[in-house]
Amino acid sequence: MAMVALLVAAMGSLARAAAADVRIPIGGGAGIVINGDTMCTLTTIGGDAAGELIGFTSAHCGGPGAQVTAEGAENAGVLGTMVGGNDNLDYAVIKFDPAKVTPVANFNGFLISGIGPDPAVGEIACKQGRTTGNSCGVTWGMGQTPGSILMQVCGQPGDSGAPVTVNNQLVGMIHGAFSDNLPTCVIKYIPLHTPAVVMSFNAVLADINTKHRPGAGFSPLPG
Repeated sequence: MAMVALLVAAMGSLARAAAADVRIPIGGGAGIVINGDTMCTLTTIGGDAAGELIGFTSAHCGGPGAQVTAEGAENAGVLGTMVGGNDNLDYAVIKFDPAKVTPVANFNGFLISGIGPDPAVGEIACKQGRTTGNSCGVTWGMGQTPGSILMQVCGQPGDSGAPVTVNNQLVGMIHGAFSDNLPTCVIKYIPLHTPAVVMSFNAVLADINTKHRPGAGFSPLPG
């Protein structure tokens, strides 16, 4: 009987471990799928003042109520739901289910260790997108719309929402291309392409905190 009890206990422990293992690791730079058909990139993941597990991506990827799955792990089902955002600053807030997600600060070698100030002109920034991967380039300055910054980083469809960092500090998220009249980035090794428009993450957080929206008090997972 003692042996049976031990076996039952061991099987229970294995079952609990297996259940824990089904959580999907996800962090800034991960590919996400919105409503089953729109590919975008997760900006970052962490907690807000209400204790919720929160992530960000671009607002043009989807609106409130949109369901989020992980690229390559769609069979795991819905991991989170978009609960707010701002079209003008092009950000969307995602509330993740902590029972289904393992948040990570270093996803696929791209570390986000905190939030940094808006980069200065000439400063080198790096981004991690699900389409074009990692690329780095110079900061040109402020963009044409409030909260935007121009940077010479590579971006293509699917990179929307991709995190942009300086010295591993999150400073922005990919919005789109600066101009359709300039060459599109093909690969990161060819730097002669249109700059990317990046939305300042500080502007995003200021908007959320001022309006007390979901995600207020956000802090990325410590790296």
